[in-house]
Amino acid sequence: MTSPTALLTPTCRATLLAAARRILPPDATPAAVEASVGIVDGWIAAMAPEKARELARAIAIFGGVGAALVTLGTARPFARLTDAQQDRMLERWGASRVPVQRTVLQGIRRLLLAAYYSREEATRPIGYRGPMHDRDELEPWEGPVPGVATDDEPVARAPTSAQARGAPPQREVAKNPDADHHRNAAPPTETPRDVIHASPVRRAYPGVTVGADLTDGTRIRADVVVIGSGAGGAVMAARLAESGREVVILEEGGFYTAPDFTEREAEMTAALYADRGLRATDDLSVAMLQGRAVGGGTTINWMIMLRTRDWVLEEWAAHAGTVGMSPADLAPVFDLVERETHARPVPDDAHSPNNRIILDGARTLGWRAEPATINARGCVRSGFCGFGCRYDAKQGTLVTYLPRAFAAGARLYADVRADRVELIERGTATRLPRKRVTASVLDRTTGRPRGTITVEAPVVVLAGGAVGTPVLLQRSGMGGGGVGDWLRLHPTTAVVGVYDHDIDGAAGIPLSAMCDEFLRRDADGYGFWLECPPLHPMLAAAATPGFGAEHAACMREFARIGSIISLVRDGADRELSNGAVRARRGGGTSLTYRLGPRDRAHFVESMEAAARLHLACGAREVRTLHTQPVRATSERDLAEIRTRSVAPNDVALFSAHVNGTCRMGRDPRTSGVTPDLAERHGVRGLFVCDGSILPTSLGVNPQETIMALATVLAGRIAALG
Repeated sequence: MTSPTALLTPTCRATLLAAARRILPPDATPAAVEASVGIVDGWIAAMAPEKARELARAIAIFGGVGAALVTLGTARPFARLTDAQQDRMLERWGASRVPVQRTVLQGIRRLLLAAYYSREEATRPIGYRGPMHDRDELEPWEGPVPGVATDDEPVARAPTSAQARGAPPQREVAKNPDADHHRNAAPPTETPRDVIHASPVRRAYPGVTVGADLTDGTRIRADVVVIGSGAGGAVMAARLAESGREVVILEEGGFYTAPDFTEREAEMTAALYADRGLRATDDLSVAMLQGRAVGGGTTINWMIMLRTRDWVLEEWAAHAGTVGMSPADLAPVFDLVERETHARPVPDDAHSPNNRIILDGARTLGWRAEPATINARGCVRSGFCGFGCRYDAKQGTLVTYLPRAFAAGARLYADVRADRVELIERGTATRLPRKRVTASVLDRTTGRPRGTITVEAPVVVLAGGAVGTPVLLQRSGMGGGGVGDWLRLHPTTAVVGVYDHDIDGAAGIPLSAMCDEFLRRDADGYGFWLECPPLHPMLAAAATPGFGAEHAACMREFARIGSIISLVRDGADRELSNGAVRARRGGGTSLTYRLGPRDRAHFVESMEAAARLHLACGAREVRTLHTQPVRATSERDLAEIRTRSVAPNDVALFSAHVNGTCRMGRDPRTSGVTPDLAERHGVRGLFVCDGSILPTSLGVNPQETIMALATVLAGRIAALG
């Protein structure tokens, strides 16, 4: 094993090694098993210290004599049990009615499987094709679409398909004048002068080094400091800079551009996601996929642009008292954002087989479904959107609003984590109080602070997401009331279908269709909707139930698996706060979440609906992600879904839409910010502009809504003078 951590004792490593031999495929070589444990060891070393300690304790408990004695009646540590005993212990902990046992087992299982399938040697045998830019042969649903490109579409087109000539995408796109700038061009030799790196960064391509331009103790003054550079922060920064304000942007993540996006799952997940892709609730029951790079979630999302439905906006006004955010108010703002991000519907000939399941299955069943609108220009359908766009086709804030902010004079400091906001002078009736943001300068490699800087400004905008924003407020002594409560996640699971033909779920536009037949399942506007995710090996392996031979058999079907995700508009029980975000004493963050009663009912229904879509499209078998999956080959089998537990860690659950923890509202006891300016209750000049301010969950992917709210709020803040 490589890079052992001080937290893992030799006994813990022996436990992991023994567990890996039973959890990983039976034909995994000793070298592959040891390499996988070494990768997990490295991940633990890179975790926040308190999380790493908790995991080390959990492994020690699982591997100890006491656990085996209670579970099997055998007083021997896990590493010294027979193969059959180890399998029984894994099975019993996975199905245990003791929640902590399920948590421990799933933590160990998911880490080992993700580590094993992060290796190219493991992904080739299952049919995973890997980075598109490395291949000469493409699937028909990859590369430019045949035809003539037009600005009315988000996709690149070419006179003949890349597949017909066996040409790699960069050569094909280079022949299309409308998409010429999306080919794999030589990397730039310098960073925009308005981006200041806090950490030395050597690019993944030769000859380009970005030095450390920010030193310990730097003091900066500005009119506005924006913390975060995603859908809220970047739009806010651009619009305030264009109104004449001197704007500084602080971003905890690194600055990456197209050549850095290698399309390699393990590498890009570690670089671009919060907690290196390992963020989860305390009990590990919900994996939370959030961006941590310049551009935030817009750099790693799947591009779909959806407007908040009218009934949701009306609910905001009725229950939260939002001002000027009615359907009529926001319609022209949505129009503007869609123009600025080149949001266009995906044409019918550009869908991948995975997304055709949504469209064709819904048509067969008579359900409502439609092509997605995505923010792309010259998309070459690589399928790697979740790891940054190597082709600069995705119109996230990295290539839209941030360049506008820089052109208007804004500066961005990357690898800088805001730690505290404090008031340093009193304001007056006409002048906002000046504030100081103290931030840590982070080392890109280790993630550890190597210095501090301060930024002073009368206007501070928090846009660090629905985890980062409430934690920063709490650490600044500005929490309380509704800050950190009302966590909404659009709780999501997947239902997979096994087909007799290749689906290749990693290829093509990841999310180009949606079914909203059940979005307004209840009269008050709560329900669920269905989409398609990209399917890459690490995430697929961690989510797939089972271990050993059973799990390996599922992974061998990787190329023929189609996947549908069901997303619930949670919060149907309005007075129930499903989850919370809390800053831990001594460092770290606590994340908790439970499905409410009505949300739970919608969640179960959503799995059944996803399974029905698969069957309507000819899947020979459908599987849920329960610990013991429901396997269905006909409609008759689907009733079993309703009998299964959805308690924590009984079914795989994840979220890419983390919202609501600083929600807009009139009452400071149950909300974080005001309903007109999204200003922190009681703190003049401190505003919030990210998914945390949403008064309710949306029932649609939140990118466009957050951009629209940022546009409205920026105009109001600029008008304050």
